[in-house]
Amino acid sequence: MADYVALLKDQGEAVEDEEPKVKRRSSRIASLDVFRGLSVFLMMLVDYAGPVLPSIGHSPWNGLHLADFVMPFFLFIAGFALALAYKNVTDRVLATHKAVLRAVKLFFLGIFLQGGYLHGTASLTFGVDIERIRWFGILQRISIGCIVAALCEIWFPCKIQREGRLFKGSYLHWCLAFALLTIYTGLLYGLYVPDWQFRLQRSTPSVLSSNDSDIIYRVKCAVRGDLGPACNSAGVIDRYVLGVDHLYRNPVYRKLKECNSSKSGQISDPSPSWCYAPFDPEGILSSLTAAVACIIGLHYGHVLVQLEDHRSRLLHWISLSIFLLSLGFLLTFLGIPLNKPLYTISYLLVTSASAGITFCVLYLLLKGRGRLLSCQLEQSKLCYRRCVRWMFVITNGWHVCWSGWENIL
Repeated sequence: MADYVALLKDQGEAVEDEEPKVKRRSSRIASLDVFRGLSVFLMMLVDYAGPVLPSIGHSPWNGLHLADFVMPFFLFIAGFALALAYKNVTDRVLATHKAVLRAVKLFFLGIFLQGGYLHGTASLTFGVDIERIRWFGILQRISIGCIVAALCEIWFPCKIQREGRLFKGSYLHWCLAFALLTIYTGLLYGLYVPDWQFRLQRSTPSVLSSNDSDIIYRVKCAVRGDLGPACNSAGVIDRYVLGVDHLYRNPVYRKLKECNSSKSGQISDPSPSWCYAPFDPEGILSSLTAAVACIIGLHYGHVLVQLEDHRSRLLHWISLSIFLLSLGFLLTFLGIPLNKPLYTISYLLVTSASAGITFCVLYLLLKGRGRLLSCQLEQSKLCYRRCVRWMFVITNGWHVCWSGWENIL
């Protein structure tokens, strides 16, 4: 009988040890998870419906369409999440090593997925095309923005003595952001762009063909501060540093009227020579302002970490969003266009403010008003599953059983 009582006692202790694990709640931010899931849904929406509805696809050059909000939203979310991940850093060297390693992995993953790394998969020419690989892309841009914001947060953490001094506690972050914007503006408007040329293959050459099938196009520039597709500073930096053969070969500006391109992307012969040129919308110069977008998201995350009152958080977020939005429209009125391929400062401010306003709405619904949205949206994985299901129904018009596929997704 004594042994039986002891056994029950041991079991009771085991149950008490396991009880905190059962009651432990997730520390994830529901509004951030929903924002991430909605951004994935928006990305899929513009990818599928963009070719059918040009009004929601990427703007050919100047202007702002629905698809132009996707990249800034992801940069904002990445910066916001870094403020939560590095709020208590004990070993800065180890944290820096992990952040750099994570950024390098993401960068090379982007090269493998979007760099045209493998070609000729359906023919005997299958291999690795190092001469034409695209070095920069979407994931590469996110990795650059993340590492800049992560190093800021690791080595210069935001610490405030009193409520309302968030800007003072993270003034080094804003100094870095201002420095990046200054360098960007100086290069964008001050760098001389000479005349340039590029070689383009008229058709895919065979094994016995030579370079005689290539066509040399010449673009006349000799200007400074031009923000057009042909003679901007971002393009000349990428051509000199990365090489013209390593840039994106289907730029969105081919949809401009000057290029007379069809829906399939074919350019008519009377078009200017620059319409045939490659251009990378995720190039070197525009990555500077993209990194600032992550720093702005980092500050929004600081508000969540440092302030405990929901009202104070919302007031700070809304005030900053309105300020950024007003400043962005003011710069647009003064002549700085909203341009995603160049990632102009006005585009940076307007899209970052839009991300902040969107997050405020989600935070208000989930935190301030009794969690009106379903708790199932808290996990971005579940939201991603539903986004895939909805987009499949919208684009195909019929529904299939997803019970087996959801485990794969």
